[in-house]
Amino acid sequence: MALNTHSVLVKRLQQSQLLDLQQLQKLLQEKAHQYQSLAELLVQEKLISARVLAEAAAAYTLHSSLDLDFFDVSAIPESIRNEKLIRKHQILPLARRHKTLFLAVADPTDMAPVEDFEFNTGLNAELVVVEFDKLHKAIEQLFETTSTDSFSNTEWDLAKLGLTGPEDEENKTVGSDSEDQPIISFINKMLHDAVRKGASDLHFEPYEKIYRIRFRIDGILHEVASPPAALSTRLSARLKVMSRLDIAEKRIPQDGRIKLKLSQKKSIDFRVSTLPTLWGEKIVMRILDSDSAMLGIDVLGYEPEQKQLYLQALEQPQGMILVTGPTGSGKTVSLYTGLNILNTEQTNISTAEDPVEINLPGINQVQVNPKAGLTFPSALKAFLRQDPDVIMVGEIRDLETAEIAIKAAQTGHLVLSTLHTNSAPETLTRLLNMGVPAYNVASSVSLIIAQRLARRLCPHCKAAEHLPENEALKQGFEPGQLAELKLFKAVGCDYCTGGYKGRVGIYEVMPISSEIAEQIMQGANSLDIAQLARQQGFASLRQSALKKAANGLTSLAEVNRVTNL
Repeated sequence: MALNTHSVLVKRLQQSQLLDLQQLQKLLQEKAHQYQSLAELLVQEKLISARVLAEAAAAYTLHSSLDLDFFDVSAIPESIRNEKLIRKHQILPLARRHKTLFLAVADPTDMAPVEDFEFNTGLNAELVVVEFDKLHKAIEQLFETTSTDSFSNTEWDLAKLGLTGPEDEENKTVGSDSEDQPIISFINKMLHDAVRKGASDLHFEPYEKIYRIRFRIDGILHEVASPPAALSTRLSARLKVMSRLDIAEKRIPQDGRIKLKLSQKKSIDFRVSTLPTLWGEKIVMRILDSDSAMLGIDVLGYEPEQKQLYLQALEQPQGMILVTGPTGSGKTVSLYTGLNILNTEQTNISTAEDPVEINLPGINQVQVNPKAGLTFPSALKAFLRQDPDVIMVGEIRDLETAEIAIKAAQTGHLVLSTLHTNSAPETLTRLLNMGVPAYNVASSVSLIIAQRLARRLCPHCKAAEHLPENEALKQGFEPGQLAELKLFKAVGCDYCTGGYKGRVGIYEVMPISSEIAEQIMQGANSLDIAQLARQQGFASLRQSALKKAANGLTSLAEVNRVTNL
């Protein structure tokens, strides 16, 4: 956290007796692992109101101020709507006049973000002070879909969508462009809405009498639209055309991709999967945002000691790093983050994936194709003849893949891969149950990361939650934590979905120490290995999740949802 109590704005607030410096110092220590602006921290933790902060900042810096409630964000020119910069710095460009760019900021003393805007636009910045909460709301409004085609659940009618009679929809697919324009507009709106809301997947689901569209947001499915079931064939046909799939083939599953261009510089890929069901084709689309793969390790949610263990394992010239967890737990992002750290001019990196989700420049990515004979084992064998330094295997599914990966890890290569197990200790027993000799497991595996994704509490509406001491102990909190334990629960507001916005990683990071390796050789089970790992100070998934709850990042209810008590 790039904040300190020597900020000129902090000093001004303290001098005006608007801020308790001791309170802020304590808060900065508690939130040292988070990345927030000073204005965001002060307002969200209720050390000062957004209005008072804006008034004090404007008075101190002599900048003009603005009430964004009376500003029309739709009037902001498209040419200055750089979404990446705006969301990154929480700064809103209001207008441009000649070589001057007017920027709405909550903290006019923090010049680094302003300089980033000036560098990227080539314009001189003129600052306007605004309230942080209104600034955040205005930014969200700016990037809302402004499509003139409104298709709420109550506005669907057959005539509006080109169905004027009880014709046989089974034989109707895609007609002329003008005839299908409402369908095209609706699907485009769904795709843009999904991206804007931060969804990871879209589900288009046909049933006998209804058609349901759901977004998976922060790991939870939410119904967003319910068009008439009669449109099932036309919706699936349009999606298959966009994915370059065979629209005449409805009997077998198909896989495809869509690239959606959001702006001149920004595009999003969708991985599309069709599945024949009783009432038509269900289509699921996974959003593949390359920005998520380029995240730095600091923002993934690792505790400092866990991050250090991961980095140390990545620095080793050989060995195996395994990332484990259920589907949708963020394993791919963890692996890609590691690969980005290793991706230098001096390193030869090859990956075998099914499918290749995100393109990583500088890394040789191979899409496995079992029908053509290109499997994980055959790809690995080919890698070993290509002078590799680092190998990534999308998933270890069988003994043959495991044996080749372990051989590579034992012969001077760093290998990264995934398995589907519930915890780090269970990963070791899974390899043993596959048939890998205990000696090979103990000598090749260097680090195991088990992970989950928990929904992050919305900082705007989260509320304190009281937990009796006996219940806190039952949940797994340590007695020493109880005195200063502060928990929060989800409430819900205009800024979030059900009290949550975004997700935070929860990790169990277990290096294979000499004692754990000895236990493996002696045939210990996962419970014995887990107990030894706890004795050596390595936190379990549950312990890591409780720490996130104690830090106010997530709720106890969410911890119980994603981890076992």
